[in-house]
Amino acid sequence: MPEQAVARQDSRETLSFYVVGALFLIVVPLLNVLPAEDSWLHISDFRLNQFGKFLAFAILALGLDLIWGYCGVLSLGQGVFFGFGAYCMGMYLSLQIGKESVYGSELPDFMVWTQVKELPLFWYPFKNFIGGFLGAMLVPMLFATIFGFLAFRSRIKGVYFAIITQALAFAAWLVFNRNETRLGGTNGLTDFKQLLGFRLSDPSTQRGLYILTVLALAASYMLCRWIVASRAGNVLIAIRDSESRVTFSGYTPWKYKLFVFVVAAGLAGLAGMLYVPQVGIITPAQIGVLPSLEVVIWVAVGGRGTLIGAILGAVAVNYGRSVLTNYFPEAWPFILGGLFVVVVTMFPDGLVGMIRKLSDRKKTPSPLIKAEGSTAA
Repeated sequence: MPEQAVARQDSRETLSFYVVGALFLIVVPLLNVLPAEDSWLHISDFRLNQFGKFLAFAILALGLDLIWGYCGVLSLGQGVFFGFGAYCMGMYLSLQIGKESVYGSELPDFMVWTQVKELPLFWYPFKNFIGGFLGAMLVPMLFATIFGFLAFRSRIKGVYFAIITQALAFAAWLVFNRNETRLGGTNGLTDFKQLLGFRLSDPSTQRGLYILTVLALAASYMLCRWIVASRAGNVLIAIRDSESRVTFSGYTPWKYKLFVFVVAAGLAGLAGMLYVPQVGIITPAQIGVLPSLEVVIWVAVGGRGTLIGAILGAVAVNYGRSVLTNYFPEAWPFILGGLFVVVVTMFPDGLVGMIRKLSDRKKTPSPLIKAEGSTAA
């Protein structure tokens, strides 16, 4: 009976994701092309671009939910892998500026400012789109493989792993801020012009990037759902609940941790790759400690260990941020911190948990009240 209940719950979540995905993929772009006079239906190009950014963040949140919600490993460095993917795509886009630069140089503008005479060697693979695409996926996964092997093989876990990943995020922020890294320093990479010959300033290009992000989110969700439903997913959940018992059963937990850590890093790189052409900038401020902590809040608010909750939390929190910062720009960090405290203390299962409780309460029949003096059993 419990297995059937879990199967029904998974099927409901998958169905709800398909419905929401169809809504974003079909309805939202169609609303964008309606005449502006229908203001209550029309979605501006700015708002569509904003939703595309939120969905890219949802892919990032999916990766953290996979490793934290299902494996019990809290990583506070997902922003680093997001940054790797974003910078790899940003390097490709920067090299596409070419003669459109105000300096008439094939070098990115910031290199001209810092009097760099020739392109650094590590920039050469990103001269074409294939290099940028593969770099955005493989660089985060390769780095996660090395870092994860050293950490998990040494049996670092729990709060200690969270601390060293937070230290990793801080170290990456320091490195990317330096001009000597030839990555734009504190200004980062920006002023992108085109992608595969399409002008990024063209609304139709942004609409295409939005649809591509929706498809990437759907593929990422199905990948995570497949992993969770597989035998490896059962082992991951067992590691979360009791790692010592998994070890006694003959499994090697660190290998499963490393696997899911690398997958989460790949999803973060994919999110960064989709984020850059839609937003038009990537700076070290987006890969430091605070952005990594915000991802944790997204997953906690949506519902840890649900996948669909990670998507819901990422979109809801970021949309709330876009609205509230217009009225209370300086108060947002306090609002975000207060939201996290309230969710953890009062709603530990997040928004998805609240929805489940409400739906279960409606479906549960009220108990029969036996009349006084009745002999009915």
